[in-house]
Amino acid sequence: MTAGGKSRSLNCFPLLLLGARRLSSSPVAPSNAFFLHNIQWLPPGYEGTKYRPASLQRDVHPALANPAPPLKAFKEIDTLNSKRLLKVYAQLSKARLTVLVMLTSMSAVALSPLPTTVPILLSTAIGTALCSASANTLNQLQEVPFDAQMARTRSRPLVRRAITPLHGSAVAVVAGIAGPALLWYMVNPVTALLGAGDIVLYAGVYTWMKRKSIYNTWVGSVVGALPPLMGWTACGGKLLPSPDYPIHTFLPDFLTANTHPTRHLSGRQPAFPHFNALSYLVRDSYAQAGYTMLSVIDPAKNALVSLRHAALLVPICSILFPLSGLTTWAFALTSLVPNLICVRSAWRFWKYGGEKHARSTFQHSLWYLPVVMGLAMLHKQGMDWLNWLGIVNDEEEKEQAVVVPQ
Repeated sequence: MTAGGKSRSLNCFPLLLLGARRLSSSPVAPSNAFFLHNIQWLPPGYEGTKYRPASLQRDVHPALANPAPPLKAFKEIDTLNSKRLLKVYAQLSKARLTVLVMLTSMSAVALSPLPTTVPILLSTAIGTALCSASANTLNQLQEVPFDAQMARTRSRPLVRRAITPLHGSAVAVVAGIAGPALLWYMVNPVTALLGAGDIVLYAGVYTWMKRKSIYNTWVGSVVGALPPLMGWTACGGKLLPSPDYPIHTFLPDFLTANTHPTRHLSGRQPAFPHFNALSYLVRDSYAQAGYTMLSVIDPAKNALVSLRHAALLVPICSILFPLSGLTTWAFALTSLVPNLICVRSAWRFWKYGGEKHARSTFQHSLWYLPVVMGLAMLHKQGMDWLNWLGIVNDEEEKEQAVVVPQ
């Protein structure tokens, strides 16, 4: 609306989304209406009762039948300058999530025993971030009507119309092409295909399944596992074992004195149970928007899945990681501390339920991933940090064997 030459918006979110169309009192809502008065869903015959007051019996929706609000009910829309536009782009890409995704791919590069270079590391990080930004933007483009119904997502740029859908689509397309292209030319085609596949899985399969099946969460876990796999392949790591890259096991020193070349199957990182706790905290919003989530359909099983995944991380970190040669066996001990803290929190969430324990589980998950990644890099197989930092001189003195004549 324009008043006095200035752009103004109504400080009434439901009315803003309803638009200026007349709404029938029929129980079928028009496709462009995100918020409607609950009386529309009552069957005929309730006119004049306490459920359907006679004052609301009109062909025009009550929110639109009132006189035009005064100008003081409106507020000026902020001009979309460069600074605000960058903020909008950060919101479209879900910047904090994208940074975490980028760090997981970089951690896989750091853990890889294969040689790499700084340009490959930076290209992997930037390419992964662009793929993540594209997937998140495409996800928001499809979910505007549903994001508008949830309190935690109502302020997203496309919902509040900070930019047009065409503008958002352009951002998604540019990032979606630039990310895989950068990975293809600067890293390798396998990493680029994994990045493109991540976009398709998240913006296509996962987004579609959120309103169809509770198994959307399992698809989402695959989406989260691909970035570290991209970091692994960026260094030349293989997805599957081969004669050139066989599977070796690295037993503790007290069990065997044999040494093996450092070769591994892949850089996949374990599944993560934090989403189950988060989905429980926002289950009301999911139910309101019509999402088929396990936290809505079966909260008890949702908590059990969270506990199951948290418990599974213990043998993955304390057995599989050092056994594969990614880390030394010291990691098996140091990683027990964060793992047991998270298992305890997930167990309390499963046993007692409630938002308090769900929030505790989710908060623990926020620090868990960077701590475990940091410990894994600290205990990387074959890494001498004291020598790398220049604290200890790595000049090995060669001892000449003394041959005793017989």
